[in-house]
Amino acid sequence: MKYFIATILTKGKKEQVGIYAEDRKHAGELTKLKHQGIMIKIAEAQEPLENQLKRFKNDLLKNVKKRKIKPDMLIASIRQLAVMTNAGISIYDSLNDIAQATTDENLKLVFGKLAEDINSGHSLSKSMENFRFELGSLAIAMVQLGEKTGNLDEALYSLANMLEEIRANFIKFKKAMAYPRNVMIAMAVAFTILISYVVPQFKTIFESLNAELPLPTKILLMLEHLFNNYGPYVLAVLFASFMTFKYLINNYKDIRYSWHKTLLKIYLIKNIIIFATLSRFTLVFSELLRAGIPIAEALDTSVSMIDNLPLKEKLLSVRMAVEKGSSLNKGLEETKLFENMIIQMVTAGEDSGTLDAMVNKVAEYYKMRFDAIIDGLNEAIEPIMLFIIAAMVILLALGIFLPMWDMGNAVQGRR
Repeated sequence: MKYFIATILTKGKKEQVGIYAEDRKHAGELTKLKHQGIMIKIAEAQEPLENQLKRFKNDLLKNVKKRKIKPDMLIASIRQLAVMTNAGISIYDSLNDIAQATTDENLKLVFGKLAEDINSGHSLSKSMENFRFELGSLAIAMVQLGEKTGNLDEALYSLANMLEEIRANFIKFKKAMAYPRNVMIAMAVAFTILISYVVPQFKTIFESLNAELPLPTKILLMLEHLFNNYGPYVLAVLFASFMTFKYLINNYKDIRYSWHKTLLKIYLIKNIIIFATLSRFTLVFSELLRAGIPIAEALDTSVSMIDNLPLKEKLLSVRMAVEKGSSLNKGLEETKLFENMIIQMVTAGEDSGTLDAMVNKVAEYYKMRFDAIIDGLNEAIEPIMLFIIAAMVILLALGIFLPMWDMGNAVQGRR
């Protein structure tokens, strides 16, 4: 994001305000949206040091300070907004009523501000841009679609359905991960207790041997020393490292790209990310095609929903290929992400003029594949869990019993 200085004429006085934006045009749009008055000029400027420090602090803590609207509350409010819009109630009144009726403070704040912006003459989609974190890119894209087609209520109904499906997938993934997560937490707690309280009991015995200790015992004693003497510092370093890593990923695109690329090489995680991404992409793409949006524009909106940068880059090439006159099936084939069966289905849809229906079938296929991965997640993780548990048990057993065996052999030898 670049820093711009906007000069505004308000009540006969000139006022300068700082704006963060991608380019001059974006800065102008944000200035009109956030500030009242006549805009005189906008110029790119050097960001003040005070602002740099403040932005660094905000970026570092934004995951703590920012709070998303609860998904269930958001879905319910969007569906309520669709019903009220379909009944002929104005967007302003609908947003106000929902904001006043809800018990979610974040939802009340966001919808109340949206109502104020609409009352000031701004469109709903433009107002929602200020709350991309809270509402999500999909909500903004579907509202833009509704405004373009004149069927905002239908777009909101479709949005609620898609959010419910995405939410259902997340809940299914969370449930699938609950068992292995709980097992690993229990093992970590047990290992920590053994290291902190059991190993020290053997430490004096090992030291009295005055002999070369085996490697597993040295590892255990090192871990015991680290836990009991530097435990809080280790936790502080881990927490600081995590926060720094989050900051780097959120603010540096190259680092984020490398991290996303690394995730696509990790066992099991790779398939979850790929099929979740393709399921969401084809779901949104089919809805946009069904609404009559041109292919290139539908691709642009669908790709904007993708979080993984390497996959996003590949799917952006499809839009570029289509804009240059290539067929959709050729563009999809060049990404190497889609199976030959999918390419044939898209080709058949293009040839028969039923592309929207065919892409909907593709979306159902990828949803089925994603569900299958989630359903088999426990079985896939079990070998990893067994390996980790076995490694911990072997380390503890060998670390404690090997010196004891050596001591027993030494005693027998003296006899």
